Amino acid sequence: MRNHLEPPAATILKLKQHADAALRAESAEELLGIEGGAAAAHFGQFSGMLKLEDELADKSQIPNPKSEIPAQLRFNFTHRNRRPPTDPVNARLSLAYSLLAKDCTLAALAVGFDPYVGFHHQPRFGRPALALDLMEEFRPIVADSVVLFLVNTGTVAGDDFVRSSLGVALKPEGRKRVIRDYERRMEEEITHPVFGYRVSYRRVLEVQCRLLARHLMGEIDTYPEFKTR
Repeated sequence: MRNHLEPPAATILKLKQHADAALRAESAEELLGIEGGAAAAHFGQFSGMLKLEDELADKSQIPNPKSEIPAQLRFNFTHRNRRPPTDPVNARLSLAYSLLAKDCTLAALAVGFDPYVGFHHQPRFGRPALALDLMEEFRPIVADSVVLFLVNTGTVAGDDFVRSSLGVALKPEGRKRVIRDYERRMEEEITHPVFGYRVSYRRVLEVQCRLLARHLMGEIDTYPEFKTR
């Protein structure tokens, strides 16, 4: 609602309905279905948060016209895809999510959790299920936020990508820029909604892990989800 050019009322209502339904879910399978519906609604309107899309519609105004990624593909985001991503926005999202999953894994290990045993995400060989659970709170406010900044400021341009028969990939320099802005976001300080003190997003990951541990040990009744506003 803060970032979309014209937030569609129907999509906002749908997301609220999914949020309410999640609280009433009676199984992991039901919750997974609700999450899938919410993700589809979210990414279905993701392009409305890409502020440069309309400005770059005129190819004559596109910088670096000889970029390896055709102009019409740079901001052509219609849905979330991966393995491999098929457009530049998805390529940036995939890298940002990978970085966030890594940091959530490290936070879980620091607290003493086994990051491969999760709740919502079921254990699978090589998948840090608990880290993926923990990162759900931070996808929009960290990873999505970084990607929107990169796109809307033109920090990563079309010539930072290369297309192959398998999809779209970031070149080394493009990856460095995504990582740089992701790290900058993780060092940004905010006021923790539970404790009221200033803390970096990186530190928040560990704080949330410790709150989860206290909940599992019966010290607090519920897990206090992280919200910035």
